Amino acid sequence: MKNSLKIIAIATLLVIASCGDSKNNTIDNRTAVAVKVNTPSSENGAFLTASGKIEAVQNANLSTRMMGFVNNVHVKVGQKVSQGQLLVSINSADISAQKAQVSASITEATAAFKNAEKDYNRFKALFSDNSASQKEMDDMTAHYQMAKARLEAANQMKNGVNAQLSYSNITAPFSGVITGKFVNKGDMANPGMPLISMETPGQFQVIAMVPESEITKINNGIEVSVLVKSTNQLLKGKVTEVSTSAKNTGGQYLVKVVLDKTDAKLLSGMFTSVNFPIEKKADTNGLILIPKSALVTQGQLTGVYTIGNENTALLRWLRVGKSYGDEVEILSGLSSDEQYIVSSEGKIFNGAKVTIQ
Repeated sequence: MKNSLKIIAIATLLVIASCGDSKNNTIDNRTAVAVKVNTPSSENGAFLTASGKIEAVQNANLSTRMMGFVNNVHVKVGQKVSQGQLLVSINSADISAQKAQVSASITEATAAFKNAEKDYNRFKALFSDNSASQKEMDDMTAHYQMAKARLEAANQMKNGVNAQLSYSNITAPFSGVITGKFVNKGDMANPGMPLISMETPGQFQVIAMVPESEITKINNGIEVSVLVKSTNQLLKGKVTEVSTSAKNTGGQYLVKVVLDKTDAKLLSGMFTSVNFPIEKKADTNGLILIPKSALVTQGQLTGVYTIGNENTALLRWLRVGKSYGDEVEILSGLSSDEQYIVSSEGKIFNGAKVTIQ
């Protein structure tokens, strides 16, 4: 009986010992997610980002100086036109009537001038022979000068009428493509109202608006990079104009960037993001930058996955600052020598097992 109890006691101790060993040697069988890591960058240069819109370098909105009904619109949107081609015809019956009146006045003034010229020449000859008095010569000279002035006035009225007629026939100021048609046949055209818009495709520029706190950092002639948001294409350009006044732009300063020639499909009106390279101040030497693509957002919180103990993903909440191109400034939550996860081959979460590639 005593031997049986000893055997049972020994067996119980062995079972307890084996259970303790199994608890201490638990193996993590979770599949590790392959990730790529990086450390924050601290480059000497920085970028200022501003939104902009693409437009053709040569563009125009055509209008008229006269009021009248539109007789015909000779072009369609997207149509190619040549310089001097007729685009819009406006009814000009009243101006045509004025032109006829002016033509009649010119005919009358011409006849009167020719007659006065003949009389002047005759009296000039008589005066030289002492056959006409000084008073008669002065009267004839005045009559001749007045006839000449009336003819000149009639000719100038004709030029004015012709100028008015030119605004009844709107022609293309340069060769290009029609981008907008704002009137139809039968509409009333008013002075200053846009009728047709056109542009010359091929060379494009970006009009960006920069806040007053940053405009002094941008200089004329600097090279910039332009991201076209709709196509995600990165283009190069050069600053050609920097406005010095925000009087009519709501506190924003206009900056014009001419794009380098490219095969990319560009259209006027596309929205862009312009990255202006700027010099960093002395107090920004410790600037910590990470790509925006690495950030994780949950509601109002922004964070990034770092590498924790035993190669696990650890979500770290951050306080971010200004954007510099595709990177964002980290104010707190991540030091310059800590690794963070840039990308992963699978879904990661806080505490997920990872393997660094």
